[in-house]
Amino acid sequence: MSVEPTLHAGQVIAVHGRQYLVELREGEVLSCFPRGKRSELACGDRVAVLRTAPGQGAIEATDPRRTLLYRSDLHRQKLIAANADQMIVVLAAAPSFYEELLDRCLVAAEQQGIGALIVLNKFDLEASVVALQRLQRYTALGYDVLPLAARENVDPLRARLAGRTSVLVGQSGMGKSTIVNALLPAARAAIGDISLALDSGRHTTTHARLYRLDEASALIDSPGMQEFGLHHVGIEDLQHCFVEIRPWIGRCRFNDCRHLSEPDCAVQAAQVRGEIDAHRLEVYRKLVLEAQRRAQRRY
Repeated sequence: MSVEPTLHAGQVIAVHGRQYLVELREGEVLSCFPRGKRSELACGDRVAVLRTAPGQGAIEATDPRRTLLYRSDLHRQKLIAANADQMIVVLAAAPSFYEELLDRCLVAAEQQGIGALIVLNKFDLEASVVALQRLQRYTALGYDVLPLAARENVDPLRARLAGRTSVLVGQSGMGKSTIVNALLPAARAAIGDISLALDSGRHTTTHARLYRLDEASALIDSPGMQEFGLHHVGIEDLQHCFVEIRPWIGRCRFNDCRHLSEPDCAVQAAQVRGEIDAHRLEVYRKLVLEAQRRAQRRY
């Protein structure tokens, strides 16, 4: 009589190419490879693992995901985090942040139904006052903006992480590793030097990593990014990913209105009245035009 092999439930806590670190429920961490040639796993995935050797295992199955945060371009997609329920977009006044990158991160969060928190780190810098003013348009939309000086006191953010699985995203040099070190000193995340000449940070986090804050809370740190491709978000979905456009959906003259230059567009009229921010509408239209060009290339 054959004995069925024992599968162990675990969660992916680090991704290194096709090699994954999986933390079992008992706390043991195994170095694992997936069955088959292709692997599509992300930090936060819940998996079933078969032990193959001391400290090693094979990933036999993956549980259905509640959410999957990823970015994509014309050639590939980059998985960031699975099963997260909060995205924390980390910004700072120095190096200066790209507002369009922030907009794209928010679109990705809305598309997956993930809550978003904007953290303005390095708030002890004088330039942060101007940076905070730039973020007022997001506060007006209902997004929380949290000023933070992680080197001095990270407790305001710690309170926002309780009971959630949060993923840190943002440009290099914004202080994500500093935040991780402040929350979890044992993590020893590398701190990157800021290149003032290039006005950008040096990439220090090269792989996504999940850290346990407590039994009910986890934090996923992701590599710094300079862009956030949204090739996986379709034209129809885009208007639903902008919170200020949602109330006007279905109120245009044409049911298939893209809110570009169509006559009697309710969204355009709202922008003229000052009810929709011009910058945000411009970002939306840019994304729609990108999606239209992708669709044309497929035919």
